[in-house]
Amino acid sequence: MRVKWLLPALLFFSANAATVDTNNRFTLYLVRHAEKQLDGSRDPVLTEAGKHRSEQLAQWFQDKDIEDIWSSDYRRTRDTAIPLLAQTGLKLSLYDPGDQTTLVKHLLDRQHNALVIGHSNTIPALARLLCGCAIADMDESEHDRLIVITVVNGEAKVRTLQQDRLFQP
Repeated sequence: MRVKWLLPALLFFSANAATVDTNNRFTLYLVRHAEKQLDGSRDPVLTEAGKHRSEQLAQWFQDKDIEDIWSSDYRRTRDTAIPLLAQTGLKLSLYDPGDQTTLVKHLLDRQHNALVIGHSNTIPALARLLCGCAIADMDESEHDRLIVITVVNGEAKVRTLQQDRLFQP
């Protein structure tokens, strides 16, 4: 007689466990800093086009429920974050682009929607670490690629968007 209720009970608890697991979802957005001055310095500021791109990014992220914003410790990456920081009131977290495994661990452990701003030579590598998939390298002149990694129950799905297409009226 006990066997009659055992299977339905197991199915009930399994179904509820699956429902709880589907809530384990977060999205990571990876971008290269906006356009920088080509002044020969190691730490240049953004151009007017770069400042404009940063403002457009902040507008686009307005409804994305960003909880963490990460940047390497360079003016061009920090400045790319400024409009979104002002809009959200969040604090900027700095990471070492030479130690991306620590950042990956932190992002995957926290499971928050987050924006990471980096460089042409670090953002694709970071994406590869996060998703375990093939991501094309980024050219030094490329500023409009937005890599979106959605993680559901530990499984990463990747989309690549072009910012310039997102910002068109």
